[in-house]
Amino acid sequence: MTKRTQAKYKIDRRMGENIWGRPKSPVNKRDYGPGQHGQRRKNKLSDFGTQLRAKQKLKGYYGDLTEKQFKRIYTEAARVKGDTGENLIGLLERRLDAVVYRAKFVPTVFAARQFVNHAHVLVNGKSVNIPSYRVKEGDVIEVRAKSKQLASVLEAAGSAERDVPDYLEVDHSKMAATFVRTPQLSDVPYPVIMEPNLVVEFYSR
Repeated sequence: MTKRTQAKYKIDRRMGENIWGRPKSPVNKRDYGPGQHGQRRKNKLSDFGTQLRAKQKLKGYYGDLTEKQFKRIYTEAARVKGDTGENLIGLLERRLDAVVYRAKFVPTVFAARQFVNHAHVLVNGKSVNIPSYRVKEGDVIEVRAKSKQLASVLEAAGSAERDVPDYLEVDHSKMAATFVRTPQLSDVPYPVIMEPNLVVEFYSR
């Protein structure tokens, strides 16, 4: 089990947004924070608070990334030429667990991490069990033969809850996906507005 599987909706409640766009999210009924003080009047966030919220939302979206992992990805994004916010999104979307989730091989990003950990995934024909493995353009990611008939895989592939983005080419009859290109922010189908520019401001303080 991943660290936050049982508590994943607390992230939604804390943010006051359904960040994965799931129909079961409690935010659909209760758009206030968890706990006995969750309904108290929301204070206007400071600039720092707004930046922190943007960072927590983006980090939370990708499952159970630790602050250390997320900061390392940000540092790399800042080193590369170009817009740091766009670079950050590109690096996050190149994580193997993110690609498995986007390809609709699993129902949630938390399940994607577990799925990769349990060696259900091949990259270019070789087994890879590291969720943070970074895929490259042209890489073929597929579900291993023994796992293609798992009920959760078939259910996720047939779900109409979300669409496969156009930077992936997916063949669900073969349970295989090709990573066509590194996406920009506008290409990524986030159910809520993500603001990587505020994340950059948070770490640039």
